[in-house]
Parts: sequence; structure tokens; C-alpha cells
Amino acid sequence: MRDRYKQIRTDAELTELLKLPEQELRRFAFQNVNFADVPDMALKHFYRECLFLSCRLPMGLKRQSRECLFLPNMGETFGFPNHLYSPEELYEGFNPEQPDTYDKCFDGRVYRHYLKKGKWHTDIKETLARTLHDHSVSNCLQDYLARFDEHKLVGVMGGHGLSRLDNAYVQVVRFCKRLTEAGFLMISGGGPGAMEATHLGAWMAGRTEDELQEAFSILQVAPYYTDSLWLTTAWQVRKRFPNLGYESLGIPTWLYGHEPSTPFATHIAKYFDNSIREDGILSISKGGIIYTPGSAGTLQEVFQEAVQNHYLTFGYASPMIFMGKRFWTEEVPIWPLMMDLVEKGRYKNLILCLTDDADEAERVLQSTPTR
Repeated sequence: MRDRYKQIRTDAELTELLKLPEQELRRFAFQNVNFADVPDMALKHFYRECLFLSCRLPMGLKRQSRECLFLPNMGETFGFPNHLYSPEELYEGFNPEQPDTYDKCFDGRVYRHYLKKGKWHTDIKETLARTLHDHSVSNCLQDYLARFDEHKLVGVMGGHGLSRLDNAYVQVVRFCKRLTEAGFLMISGGGPGAMEATHLGAWMAGRTEDELQEAFSILQVAPYYTDSLWLTTAWQVRKRFPNLGYESLGIPTWLYGHEPSTPFATHIAKYFDNSIREDGILSISKGGIIYTPGSAGTLQEVFQEAVQNHYLTFGYASPMIFMGKRFWTEEVPIWPLMMDLVEKGRYKNLILCLTDDADEAERVLQSTPTR
């Protein structure tokens, strides 16, 4: 079997590789690195079966390659990232003191480009560029998650319209803060509402109750993501309470680009293709899924996850925790339906929990057998 490709993602990694005495470099994947800054070093080598993705190359390098694939930057507003986005990168150009500058930041420019070209455009160049972008993001995401115990990856699902004033929002923040401090990596769709609450909890991990209350006070000036100061207040909290080293993962999409990505997620895997993104959140959250009150999208995710657990798609079932007894039994009576389906044998292998108690939910996540 052929050796796997060795990935080179930074200019520093490239320089170290080019210092090697070997003349032939074989089966390397160069991702968004700059050979043109070190032409003499680059041209001392021959390249075989290598991938060059959005790289700057000196004249003559292609002549020294055999069986290589060159995928240049396609001139779009976006490129092919070699790492997950940070909030600073997505919002580069945004001034919190001037909320209307969102349109000028990287995220806003990409969203305008996306709308201009069409969400489902048939132009082959555009669709190819988007596909390569999303492939690059998935590749970076896979490498990022390799750092973690997969049973500590917990997803949170819930509505994007949840107000910062709502008790459910506060509950999600507190629970995710607690789980982050307990060693879990919190994952969400990376948008507003329950998703923002997930990452705010992770961001405030290690902070005191007084500090958490101050953060709530700042954010409640703009309760909904449609408020002009929604994003501004989030950045004010970030500035007032710098991150203490805890991480969280947001996975948003430009399909819902009208919903700003939360800057409380320390790592952001933003996609064009929403189907990849939705399935991905459920697939990587092997430590369990927490369902908070939501609408159609959240309901879809309940049954998607139930199918994965029923068939033991990943070799074992993960907990499905429904936070909010009244919501899941009365307002949206998914819980009695799930119980009925389990009793009739329509679903098997499900690990289900309905609770309003954070202690109980954490016990389920901590004690669930992983095999």
C-alpha cells in the first residue's frame, strides 16, 4: 500500500522540509504555502506524486515535478484554508464600535459573494472552488479533532432564535461552562441562540459567578441576533474577559449567512455546503448530543442521531440528552414518541435522558460505556 500523503500547511514547515538533503520529495500535500519566498531551496528538489493546493510557486518548479497535481487559487473571495478559522480571521475588518462594518469583514465579503453567485449556482468554476474550500475545512477539522478523546466531543443542538434573556439560554451557558471545565469539547452549529450559549459557556470556563453575571449584563443589551449590537456586545465580552485557554468548536455555514457566526467559538469550521456541516456535527459528537429547545432543524437532528445510534454507525451509541422536560413532553412531544418507538423495537441501542438537572445530564455523559 502506498504511503499516506504527508501534509505541509505552514511556511515554517515548508522551510524545514526543503532543508532536507533528499533530492526527491514524494507524496507530500502542500496546502497554501509559499515556495516563491525560498526559490533556491525549492528548486534544489524534485517532486513526485505531490499535491500543490493554492501554493505560490517559483518559475521552473513545475518542470521538476512528475505525477503531481496543481490546484491554484481560483481567484474567488475565499481560498482553500490550511487551518480552521479563528474569530479574528472571520471578522477581520469588523469594528465593534461600528456595527455596519460587518459587510466589510472577511465573513461579510464571502457571504455577499455567495449571494451574488447564487446559493445553488451551476457555474462549474464556482462550485469547484466551494467544494475545494469545504474539502480543505474538513481536512483541517479532522486533524484538529485528532487531538481529543472522541468520547469527550459533545454537541449541542437548539434554536438560533433563543434570546439572551431567556432562562434556557442561561441554562445552556452554565451547563456548557461546567462541561468544558470537566474536560469536554463543546460543539455547535456556531451561530446565535442556543449555539452562542454553548460557546459563551466554554469561553467563560474558569471564570467566577460574578464575572459570568457581568457577561450576561453586557450581552442582554442586544438579546436577539437581529439586533444591531448583537455582534458588538459579543466582542465587548471577549475583550472584557479574555479566554483562559479553554476551546470550543463552531461549525456554521454561509447558507445561513444572515445569522452571524459566534465569536465565542475558538475554532470555526465554516462551510458552504450545509449538508456536510449538519451531518458532520452529529458524526463527530461521539460523546453525546444535548438537545435544547428548538424548531424544525433541531427536530431533524434528533432523528438523524437516532438512526446513527440505532445502527451503531460508529461502533457504539452516544447519549441523547433532552434538556427541558416541559418542552420535550408538552410543547414538542418528541420524548413520548421516542419512548413509544423504543418500546416497540423501532429504535434500538438508544441512550436517552430527559432532564432539567445538569448534575444528571453530566452523570450520563461521564458514565456512559464507550464500547
